[in-house]
Amino acid sequence: MSAMIQFKNVSYTYGVNSKPAVQDVTLTIPRGEFVSLVGPNGGGKSTLIKLLLGLLKPQTGSVLLFGESPEKSRYRVGYAPQQARVDFNFPISVLDVTLAGRFGVPSASGGEKGPKKRLWFQRFARQDKERALAALEKMQVADLSRKSFGDLSGGQRQRVLIARALCSDPDLLVLDEPTNNVDPANAERFYELLSELNRSASIIMASHDLGVVSKLVDSVVCVNQIVHIHPTSELNGELVRQLYSADVRLVRHDHCCSEHGHALTSELEEGARY
Repeated sequence: MSAMIQFKNVSYTYGVNSKPAVQDVTLTIPRGEFVSLVGPNGGGKSTLIKLLLGLLKPQTGSVLLFGESPEKSRYRVGYAPQQARVDFNFPISVLDVTLAGRFGVPSASGGEKGPKKRLWFQRFARQDKERALAALEKMQVADLSRKSFGDLSGGQRQRVLIARALCSDPDLLVLDEPTNNVDPANAERFYELLSELNRSASIIMASHDLGVVSKLVDSVVCVNQIVHIHPTSELNGELVRQLYSADVRLVRHDHCCSEHGHALTSELEEGARY
């Protein structure tokens, strides 16, 4: 399987006298993977995402995305930010929020020079609206397309933001804390939707919810300035204790139990308190 993301000896520091946000990161993630970034607040998860998207440039080392620099290939990435960074009072419809995901997407109208990226001042074509509605339908919120984004519940907003990311038909989805503001009653179905999306796109998900890790992802990237990648099967109490520098309390929030639904519980019993 070919490499999708490659970090080689990457370090980044925000201030002259600050400690590195991430340090000497060497990491390879193949295509098709569902990967979770886990770690404490301030540990470097957001910095890693910004480096991946080309929003920050590494001060040492290099980053490749689909074999190219992130600036050249990030149009192949759909990004859903944390809701805390969105102005809910801005008067915009759900459909318009979703259509924003079409900005910068290469169109088929480039002529002999090849595809051109849609600019911010260009009007959306019918096919753009069709893609947006299809993405909303996939996230099961198409009936909300004419509503104001600010009037939605937290869980509905999160689905719309992911629909915006899907609108560009990405090869990679980057989701920053996608389960924030999703109530426990709807969380299980939300996770199932993410698994379905993984059939057509790779997924990188920053999450504090370690209970999700055991059920969904192929591997876990532990981020606390220094970065390590582990298969899900290797995640145990000792790794979690080292990552968070303390024992952690895991709260199980699903509404039903199954034979294989709580593998993480038994694996972490020695290192985590319940």
